Amino acid sequence: MLVPDRYANMTNPERDSESGKLTEQYSDEDFLEAVAELEPASTGEIAEAVGCSRRNADIRLRKLEEANEIQKKKVGNSLTWFSVE
Repeated sequence: MLVPDRYANMTNPERDSESGKLTEQYSDEDFLEAVAELEPASTGEIAEAVGCSRRNADIRLRKLEEANEIQKKKVGNSLTWFSVE
Protein backbone atom coordinates (compact mmCIF):
# COMPACT_ATOMS: atom_id res chain seq x y z
CA MET A 1 0.00 0.00 0.00
CA LEU A 2 1.36 3.41 -0.95
CA VAL A 3 1.29 6.11 1.73
CA PRO A 4 0.93 9.76 0.66
CA ASP A 5 4.00 11.89 1.48
CA ARG A 6 2.12 14.00 4.01
CA TYR A 7 1.57 10.87 6.13
CA ALA A 8 5.12 9.55 5.84
CA ASN A 9 6.21 10.74 9.29
CA MET A 10 3.08 9.34 10.90
CA THR A 11 3.88 5.82 9.77
CA ASN A 12 7.62 6.11 10.33
CA PRO A 13 8.21 8.75 13.01
CA GLU A 14 11.74 9.68 13.98
CA ARG A 15 12.92 9.00 17.53
CA ASP A 16 15.62 10.64 19.59
CA SER A 17 18.54 8.21 19.68
CA GLU A 18 19.19 8.80 23.40
CA SER A 19 15.73 9.04 24.96
CA GLY A 20 13.75 7.03 22.41
CA LYS A 21 11.05 9.73 22.46
CA LEU A 22 9.45 10.88 19.23
CA THR A 23 11.03 14.06 17.89
CA GLU A 24 8.88 17.11 17.18
CA GLN A 25 8.16 17.49 13.51
CA TYR A 26 6.99 21.10 13.83
CA SER A 27 8.90 23.75 15.76
CA ASP A 28 7.43 26.36 18.07
CA GLU A 29 8.66 28.89 15.53
CA ASP A 30 6.42 27.26 12.87
CA PHE A 31 3.39 27.90 15.07
CA LEU A 32 4.47 31.40 16.10
CA GLU A 33 5.01 32.39 12.47
CA ALA A 34 1.60 31.02 11.46
CA VAL A 35 -0.11 32.94 14.27
CA ALA A 36 1.70 36.17 13.32
CA GLU A 37 0.81 35.81 9.63
CA LEU A 38 -2.82 34.80 10.11
CA GLU A 39 -3.92 36.54 13.29
CA PRO A 40 -6.58 36.42 14.39
CA ALA A 41 -6.60 32.77 13.38
CA SER A 42 -8.51 29.68 14.40
CA THR A 43 -6.78 26.50 15.51
CA GLY A 44 -7.80 24.85 12.24
CA GLU A 45 -6.32 27.65 10.15
CA ILE A 46 -3.02 27.42 12.01
CA ALA A 47 -2.99 23.62 11.71
CA GLU A 48 -3.47 23.92 7.96
CA ALA A 49 -0.72 26.53 7.64
CA VAL A 50 1.76 24.46 9.67
CA GLY A 51 0.73 21.19 8.04
CA CYS A 52 -0.28 19.28 11.15
CA SER A 53 -3.50 17.90 12.61
CA ARG A 54 -5.93 20.21 14.39
CA ARG A 55 -5.39 18.25 17.60
CA ASN A 56 -1.62 18.65 17.41
CA ALA A 57 -2.01 22.37 16.73
CA ASP A 58 -4.39 22.76 19.69
CA ILE A 59 -1.93 21.08 22.07
CA ARG A 60 1.04 23.11 20.83
CA LEU A 61 -0.86 26.42 20.79
CA ARG A 62 -2.04 25.90 24.38
CA LYS A 63 1.57 25.23 25.47
CA LEU A 64 2.71 28.41 23.72
CA GLU A 65 -0.10 30.33 25.40
CA GLU A 66 0.91 28.97 28.83
CA ALA A 67 4.46 30.18 28.10
CA ASN A 68 3.05 33.65 27.28
CA GLU A 69 4.24 33.40 23.67
CA ILE A 70 0.72 33.92 22.22
CA GLN A 71 -2.76 34.86 23.41
CA LYS A 72 -6.14 33.27 22.85
CA LYS A 73 -9.69 34.56 22.78
CA LYS A 74 -12.84 32.50 22.67
CA VAL A 75 -15.22 33.51 19.87
CA GLY A 76 -18.40 31.45 20.01
CA ASN A 77 -17.26 27.85 20.34
CA SER A 78 -13.87 28.50 18.74
CA LEU A 79 -10.54 29.80 19.97
CA THR A 80 -8.71 32.47 18.04
CA TRP A 81 -5.00 33.03 18.49
CA PHE A 82 -3.00 36.27 18.52
CA SER A 83 0.63 37.30 18.92
CA VAL A 84 1.61 38.74 22.28
CA GLU A 85 2.10 42.48 22.03
